[in-house]
Amino acid sequence: MFTRDLRVRDNPMLAAAVCADAIVPLFVLDEAMAAGWHGAPNRRRFLYESLRDLDATLRSLGAPLVVRHGEWVEEVAGIARAVDATRVHLARDVSGYARDRVRRLAARVGSVQLVEHPGVTVVSSGELRTGSGDAFKVFTPYYRRWLAAPWRRPVSVPERLVAVPDARSDYVPDPASVRDTARDVVAGGEQAALARLQRWASSSLAHYADRHDDLAADDTSRISAALHFGCLSPLEVAGRLRDRAGGEPFVRQLCWRDFYHQLLAARPELASRDLRQGGPWLDDDAGFSAWCAGHTGFPVVDAAMRQLLTEGFIHNRARMIVASLLTKDLAVDWRRGADWFMRHLVDGDVANNQLNWQWVAGTGTDTNPHRIYNPQRQSERFDPDGTYIRRYVAELASVPGAEIHDPSPETRARVGYPLPIVDHREAIEQYRARRRS
Repeated sequence: MFTRDLRVRDNPMLAAAVCADAIVPLFVLDEAMAAGWHGAPNRRRFLYESLRDLDATLRSLGAPLVVRHGEWVEEVAGIARAVDATRVHLARDVSGYARDRVRRLAARVGSVQLVEHPGVTVVSSGELRTGSGDAFKVFTPYYRRWLAAPWRRPVSVPERLVAVPDARSDYVPDPASVRDTARDVVAGGEQAALARLQRWASSSLAHYADRHDDLAADDTSRISAALHFGCLSPLEVAGRLRDRAGGEPFVRQLCWRDFYHQLLAARPELASRDLRQGGPWLDDDAGFSAWCAGHTGFPVVDAAMRQLLTEGFIHNRARMIVASLLTKDLAVDWRRGADWFMRHLVDGDVANNQLNWQWVAGTGTDTNPHRIYNPQRQSERFDPDGTYIRRYVAELASVPGAEIHDPSPETRARVGYPLPIVDHREAIEQYRARRRS
């Protein structure tokens, strides 16, 4: 059955399942997940597009996708009984929720064998351990081990699928029926993701090391959502690109993804608990609301937060800038920011999102937990001409030159743009004082 592996290329779950006489290619629209973060409109639209694309590909191979709506364990167990299944194949995931529902399914299906397969990460979570047998908490030694580890070989697309006859299927909702989505959400599905990756790798991979932090260039791959939903195999992406010009720094980012997945697999409570002590946090509801809306008075921060609302995406450098402002300047608990991201990001992923937030907030794996991002300096360095700011903050489109990074009070009044909600220097002094106390 499909979970976070909505593809046919390099899908170990599917490759193993087709060894049976007949299969039910199943996906359950989990009602519990739909009620939480994963029911966010941007992600639902991407998911529905991905399911429709997967169904079309599976049909061409001989077996349509079977979709069921309801409680995940009940639906999987029910169809296993209905078709007299002997095995249920699925991809191994890392979140506490995913692990819990597999345990509940195992208890429910009795003699039916559950077989879990790799495919969500490049190197399977738990495969690499420190000398003491623990999960890695520091990236660099993990990266060295990850590079040296043997990677599994990608599996081929099945030539033909044989479907169990008359397996009842519900419908895949129309992506266009999803309301309140950002207007420029990236398209879902394996075919769209493959085309996107090919175009980007041909035009931009060679320059990745020099351009990946350039906010205005917007020259990143935009495959993060496809990786989260499994429309692309991270192993296949890494294997195809690592030996090409520009491939090493890009593949290093895939290792960061694996790093966070292996840590969450070992410590599922990190989805909501600090790895290291943080805070104290302040209940600045007004500041948090301004941050969410992109009205903080810091142009690069507001550009990023409005990009989120427009596209369901934020450039990675900008994610760090906005997270630093929220947790260090405003002293708002990182969990509030992480929750807002998960409600809007198409690529919202528990491992990556929560642990990246902890990294910036100083409660996670950063060996320098007091790292500060000065929004004006970041803006001047990574958006020197202000192109990124002008793209998303309409009020500032006419502000000339370097003033775009910190408009004068007179300019702000003239164009209707707010003063900064906090003095950065004073806020950081207060942050340091709180940490000392």
